[in-house]
Amino acid sequence: MTAATGPLDDLRRALFTAVLSDCLDAAGHRSQAMHSRVRPLDDALVLCGRARTALYMDVYDAPPGENPYELEIRLVDDLKPGEVPVFACGASGRIAPWGELLSTAARARGAAGAVMDGLTRDVRVIREIKFPVFAGGIGPLDSKGRGKVMAIDVPVEAGGVRVAPGDLVFGDADGVVVVPHAVEGEVVAAALAKVRGENATREALARGEKLADVFRRHGIL
Repeated sequence: MTAATGPLDDLRRALFTAVLSDCLDAAGHRSQAMHSRVRPLDDALVLCGRARTALYMDVYDAPPGENPYELEIRLVDDLKPGEVPVFACGASGRIAPWGELLSTAARARGAAGAVMDGLTRDVRVIREIKFPVFAGGIGPLDSKGRGKVMAIDVPVEAGGVRVAPGDLVFGDADGVVVVPHAVEGEVVAAALAKVRGENATREALARGEKLADVFRRHGIL
């Protein structure tokens, strides 16, 4: 089972991507939601954790004697509880770098999930073990001879969003957002307050109050 991660677990239970995206917009960070093609394998699972990044490049050969997975293995073996491997694979759709075995290894180390703008495979098993994986598609293509990790723990662009190591990554059925470390405190505080306001708004609407009246009172829609 995934290890408990204290405050991150609290945020995972309390927040959702839409409210974080709204609060990022309000803070002037309007490009923090990954491309809509980056989707969860299981809509019921929520991901919240700290980014550990890997930058891929396209390759077209697998030289004999070379370990094409060296940096990928190093990152996964070094994962700490609450961390999220974020793989920047580009838009070629040529590789599925994530699968059952990496999910099993990451889950055993307490990782909060995994995100990539490339493909993933072995999806039936990943769904069975309830490990949150968000990917740009599903396919069977191994990365060997097609893509290779060139650097880990560096700033990357994944799904159209800049991701730096340590950034807060949050994913649910609506997609994935990235909260830059520099504005995390401000954005998370605003998001928690907005959730409280949305709860009050929902309760008022459920009682039959008019939307215009509720919006005038709470300013939330």
